[in-house]
Amino acid sequence: MAPKAKSVNIKPTAKAFKDKSKPTDVRLSNIQAAKAVSDAIRTSLGPRGMDKMIQAGNGEVSITNDGATILKQMNVLHPAAKMLVELSRAQDVAAGDGTTSVVVIAGALLEACEKLLQKGLHPTAISDSFQRCSNKAVEILKQMSTPIELDDRETLIKSASTSLNSKVVSQQSSLLAPIAVDAVLKVTDPGKETSVDLKNIKVISSLGGTVEDTELVDGLVFTCRSAGSNAPKRIEKAKIGLIQFCISAPKTDMDHNVIVSDYAAMDRVLKEERSYILNIVKQIKKSGCNVLLVQKSILRDAVSDLAQHFLDKIKCLVVKDVEREDIEFVCKTLHCRPIASLDHFTAENLSSADLVEEVASGTNKFVKITGIQNMGRTVSIICRGSNKLVLEEAARSLHDALCVVRCLVKLRAQIVGGGAPEIEMALQLAALAQTVEGVDAYCFRAFADALEVIPSTLAENAGLNPIATVTELRNRHAQGEKNAGINVRKGAITDIFAENVVQPLLVSISSITLATETIRSILKIDDIVSTKRIH
Repeated sequence: MAPKAKSVNIKPTAKAFKDKSKPTDVRLSNIQAAKAVSDAIRTSLGPRGMDKMIQAGNGEVSITNDGATILKQMNVLHPAAKMLVELSRAQDVAAGDGTTSVVVIAGALLEACEKLLQKGLHPTAISDSFQRCSNKAVEILKQMSTPIELDDRETLIKSASTSLNSKVVSQQSSLLAPIAVDAVLKVTDPGKETSVDLKNIKVISSLGGTVEDTELVDGLVFTCRSAGSNAPKRIEKAKIGLIQFCISAPKTDMDHNVIVSDYAAMDRVLKEERSYILNIVKQIKKSGCNVLLVQKSILRDAVSDLAQHFLDKIKCLVVKDVEREDIEFVCKTLHCRPIASLDHFTAENLSSADLVEEVASGTNKFVKITGIQNMGRTVSIICRGSNKLVLEEAARSLHDALCVVRCLVKLRAQIVGGGAPEIEMALQLAALAQTVEGVDAYCFRAFADALEVIPSTLAENAGLNPIATVTELRNRHAQGEKNAGINVRKGAITDIFAENVVQPLLVSISSITLATETIRSILKIDDIVSTKRIH
């Protein structure tokens, strides 16, 4: 009889469960969500791009083709798609223009990543390769650029016009571009050209008239009309005082009721109020002030009816309810300090101006101060529009044009537009891909192909055949025509520099670097973890 075989208990070795498919699925989901955002605004690219009508929850409607504005108001839920919204905002802060281009480039790069991942390349390898591609692309852009000087006003206007040509108000670019250039040059400090603060340019939107009525005011503009019916509406050789106290009867700190029992006491209260206000008005007259700017008060009337009556008598023009946020801008413009108490209301604390007058603009009335002595480096722009939609878009377009000029002041170099830089980068990176080995060769090639999305989309939005146009453009660049680009007006490939389609180098550099950074962040994510809800 055969001996029984002993049963041996083999313990399974503890192996950690590892799901290889989850990181891939998460990455794919992120890429798809971000691509959906990119595709949503792709049709808005370029001068022939479509506009989007945005309907807010409260029923308000706005029309725009500015990438940053569309994405800001879009209800995006997916966390990876939100990264593209943040990318557009980052481009808006860094350069102010190219907010649609940067998202379209990011979408194309994500598509390239998807194909590379399907080939089995590791996300970290792709990420590092794309960083090297980005650095090389920036070098190519710098080689293509042409330096400019700040005193070359015509060149600055050309760049501002290119930015405006893709907007709703493109017809008025010949008027708005010089306004943007003059405004930025006016607020640029000599010696500190690299830091232009756009807060020193105040854009005031006024309904009525047309966009052609937009004007640059070398002075100060208040959106409210002057107080008082009998007060003067025009004062020459004005002495201006900015006060932060109220010209009205003082109130108790808490809500108290004062009960007056007889007429004598009532008369005394009124008499006291009258003498209190009269004392303030006498001090104002003594200092020689004839224009008074009063900060808005939340506790009581800044100027009471009685005070207004006395100020009318001394022929003093009053602008009340100056907003607290505007005080810093007013002080910088008038080169003065706000007067917080009556004791400091003296002649040396006043500012001087040649003319202060109330002017009608459309349906509104403004108080305009011009010819200010020792004026700070600030400027005001009154932006006009026939309806709310046009006015809002004109203000947004003007902001983009101001940002473009600011970019040129920061980095004094410009580059051609019309898809020319992207094709040049694509060609040079594709040539470089032939010389490198391993993973880099695949990634460089994919990065180069992805950049062709800009000329392809420009052609598509202009109603041209994208494949034929991009092939012709690539051919012209291969022959050494670096400035050949898509001329959407003529529907052909022409020397885009001769057509004055130029943009700041900073816009192109920041769009490539920011798009690459965002793509690298999305590639590195392999899981999405939800946090506990804190009660």
